[in-house]
Amino acid sequence: MVALVIAEHDNASLKGSTLHTVTAAVQCGGDVHVLVAGSNAGAAAAAAAQIAGVSKVIVADAPYFADGLAENIAEQVLALAAAYSHILAPATAYGKNILPRVAAKLDVAQISEITKVDAPDTFERPIYAGNAIATVQSSDKVKVITVRSTGFDAAAGGGSAATETVTAVADSGKSAFVGRELAKSDRPELTAAKVIVSGGRGMGSGEAFKILEPLADKLGAAMGASRAAVDAGYVPNDWQVGQTGKIVAPTLYIAVGISGAIQHLAGMKDSKTIVAINKDPEAPIFSVADYGIVGDLFDIVPQLVAELG
Repeated sequence: MVALVIAEHDNASLKGSTLHTVTAAVQCGGDVHVLVAGSNAGAAAAAAAQIAGVSKVIVADAPYFADGLAENIAEQVLALAAAYSHILAPATAYGKNILPRVAAKLDVAQISEITKVDAPDTFERPIYAGNAIATVQSSDKVKVITVRSTGFDAAAGGGSAATETVTAVADSGKSAFVGRELAKSDRPELTAAKVIVSGGRGMGSGEAFKILEPLADKLGAAMGASRAAVDAGYVPNDWQVGQTGKIVAPTLYIAVGISGAIQHLAGMKDSKTIVAINKDPEAPIFSVADYGIVGDLFDIVPQLVAELG
């Protein structure tokens, strides 16, 4: 068995999601190869070669791979697919855009957002907003899998994989990159942050979210929000944590004024330590919290900041 991991990268460096996906690939058994399809992506390929557990890095370099257009990347994966028993990608917008195309062309069922590998053909994945875990066994010759990064540790460094350059497939011509609007912030990226401070509808307004900033500053944290807060217009969409937002599992997650709807819990309940602050002692968030504080957030948060010195 040989597994192929589709690396998510920006040509200069790998995204953290790739490291978690490699861990899942290693657990499938056999050798692990990593595909770096990009433009002038030598630095990303070099980083991939240093991942422990990777035996080969395959580089496909072409200008039309520069922006990760799914139509082109999928065709490159299909050109290599015959040699692999497993094809894996992160369950991010990048991976979710590419692998369904690959699965359809290979005429196999995609196995989405796995959180555990039980055997080379058997995997676990959350369903019903994370309220149940389905065990899925695949008899397909090629297993096409997206990996939820919160379910696997990041692969370590120290590897020394061989690098092979392959001929890039032709540009499909089906799509073209037009532009990208990036949300700029001095804070850590939400999905990669080790500490996250999130606010909910209980904040009451967008202006009130400013009370969370000193706490986030003290902890070097990213800031997030529940869907209710986003829908109310308090904060931008890219702050949303939850089933329809971003799935996170930081070392510390502080939920402030968040009741704990199922949709939100599905996106953060795998966090290592959860602290909840809510004035309602019956709030569902307390069912997953390691530490809970019942009270007025506008009194408690400034006290926390003062205690942190």
